[in-house]
Amino acid sequence: MASVAERFFLLFAATALLLLLLSPPASAVNVEYCKKGADYPVKVSGIEITPYPIVRGEPATFNISANTGDELSEGKLIIDVKYFWFHVYQETHDLCKETSCPVLVGDFVLSHQQTLPSYTPPGSYTLTMTLMGAQGEQLTCIAFDFSIGFVSVADS
Repeated sequence: MASVAERFFLLFAATALLLLLLSPPASAVNVEYCKKGADYPVKVSGIEITPYPIVRGEPATFNISANTGDELSEGKLIIDVKYFWFHVYQETHDLCKETSCPVLVGDFVLSHQQTLPSYTPPGSYTLTMTLMGAQGEQLTCIAFDFSIGFVSVADS
């Protein structure tokens, strides 16, 4: 007969394994600046996409970790997407809807959620994100690749 401690450990291990299997995977992706060697006022340190690969017809969250040396009270985020070499989508967002404003000096996170239609072709995409300041100045510009999986909500 197993002791109370052994049963507790087995229950804990089974629960942890179940949570690990059920939680959507996240992926940190490699980021490149649009202009190599540029000294942008906003530095991007990483991007995490959940779930990864992105599932068509389900929400995907892009968390972009960044740092600024200047307080930002307004701005816009321009997102441009290419499938292979073909431009397929562009949208513009208010910076203050993607993070809380004012953005204070230091680290901050831009969080964007997007649900791609179930008819979106699976494969590799490139996303270019440009952050423009209040006066139209470019604060940062990054590009990164991401994948859309072969299974969609409509397929399952």
